[in-house]
Amino acid sequence: MQSDPHDPAQPSAARKSPWPRRALWVALLLGAGFAAWWFLLRPPPPPPNTPGPWSIPIPVRVETARTEDFTVQARAVGTVTPYNTVTVRSRVAGQLARVLVREGQKVTKGQLLAEIDPEPLRVALAQAQGQQQQNLAQLRNAESELARYDMLFKRDAVARQVLDRQAALVQQLRGTLKSDEAQVDNAKLQLSYTRITAPIAGRVGLRRVDAGNLIAANDANGLFTLTQTQPVSVAFSVPEPQVADVRAAHDTGNNPPRAEAWDRDNRTRLAVGRLDTLDNQIDAATATLRLKARFENADDALFPNQFVNVRLALRTLPGVVTIPTDAVQHGSRGSYVYVIADGKARVRTLTLGPASGGRTVVLQGIASGEPVVLEGLDRLEDGRAANIVQQPEPAQLPAASPLAPEAAAPAVAAPASAPAR
Repeated sequence: MQSDPHDPAQPSAARKSPWPRRALWVALLLGAGFAAWWFLLRPPPPPPNTPGPWSIPIPVRVETARTEDFTVQARAVGTVTPYNTVTVRSRVAGQLARVLVREGQKVTKGQLLAEIDPEPLRVALAQAQGQQQQNLAQLRNAESELARYDMLFKRDAVARQVLDRQAALVQQLRGTLKSDEAQVDNAKLQLSYTRITAPIAGRVGLRRVDAGNLIAANDANGLFTLTQTQPVSVAFSVPEPQVADVRAAHDTGNNPPRAEAWDRDNRTRLAVGRLDTLDNQIDAATATLRLKARFENADDALFPNQFVNVRLALRTLPGVVTIPTDAVQHGSRGSYVYVIADGKARVRTLTLGPASGGRTVVLQGIASGEPVVLEGLDRLEDGRAANIVQQPEPAQLPAASPLAPEAAAPAVAAPASAPAR
């Protein structure tokens, strides 16, 4: 027979719920865990005078603002261009007899470069000279006949018409002789063209025709090219806002602005020159003005079509306060820097001037000698404590010393013997 739980006759212990007892055990376990954490695992309290993480001084590196003469520069990327470039071509047709220069060789103006076979043109010159001698003999005979007819005409021995006809023949032969002289001169000129000389001083390019080949007169490809690299030009462009400063510097008179050519990384100065010329108009497509600087290039540091960084000096500001450009910050308050005063960082709003070469001119807001924060800016704020650290010096390695016998060969522990089986 099944018992009824609602029967009042049943025992009261059977009707009690187990949940109060379970909750009691859970509370006891939680209390025991909290007590263990409190007495065993809880970290010790900090000392009463220990600063918080936001009150620790920030290490920063500073650089002092200084007074100096500042050169305002225009910077651009330029291309080295030869001062003159000539394609050496033959002015007469014929066989290339010999080439007297090597590829890449430096030559002087007027130096013999190559020769064309001159024999066909010598034959043409001899033919023109023979024709000239023939016509000269005819002229002399006609002039003697004219003198005889003139004497006979004075004695009324010949008619006037005969004298005039002979005088006309003399004039005709004189004209023919002039034409012969021109032909002889042209033949001599063509013969001189068989000797190809350098029109400028420069460097020989790669040869396009070898000796022994037949070449045409005024071939478009030519034999090779000559490039003049001493002096050499560097072409570059400046933006339109700098055109006024460039023109003012260029119009100063006998002292054109100084130009410097640096390598691609802006680490090594290659050459120093002067601004040579300006273009006559601004390029409307790029809003830039083309310029050319002249470099003597005595050491051949600049090579044609080489890309260089150009620094053009426009003017000099004497005795101005300058700071590193990397120290300048920009925000809603304008341009500002952090300076260190009494161990704390202070914000200074600045009025800036031109910048060049990693430094910026300060017109107002800072004095010479004040320490300007250069590194550690990301965690600074106005009034934050700061600790100035010095720039670490490069570590110097100690001189190599011979190893001690013990250090030369490190000891190796002998392996333990395996247990006997």
